[in-house]
Amino acid sequence: MKLREVQKLLKAKTLTGEGLLDQLEVKMICGSDLISDVLTFTKEKSLLLTGLTNPQIIRTAEMIDLCGIVFVRGKTPSDEVVSMAAERSLPLLVTDLPLYESCGLLYNAGLQGCSGLQINCRG
Repeated sequence: MKLREVQKLLKAKTLTGEGLLDQLEVKMICGSDLISDVLTFTKEKSLLLTGLTNPQIIRTAEMIDLCGIVFVRGKTPSDEVVSMAAERSLPLLVTDLPLYESCGLLYNAGLQGCSGLQINCRG
């Protein structure tokens, strides 16, 4: 799924990387508000959904080689964080949806979590 489709599903606003939304392919998502969990469980080229807006999240994204970050619950990062992401060509999106609902929408649209398991919850 292209990042542009993620943006539409989550009704997200783009902060950086507008030109990359139609190019970047999202294969997996991870939702977490703990950097230690992001470092432990997130796979490279994943899309991170988080409420963390500090500069460390950009450094973490760079270390793991994430394809982008979606800030949930309407949280907006500082200008410093946005500038850091822009320098690294890291797309940043903001959605008003909570983490649980954002992950659920993307999962139902066919994206896997970082465990790689696809679970049929519809019985």
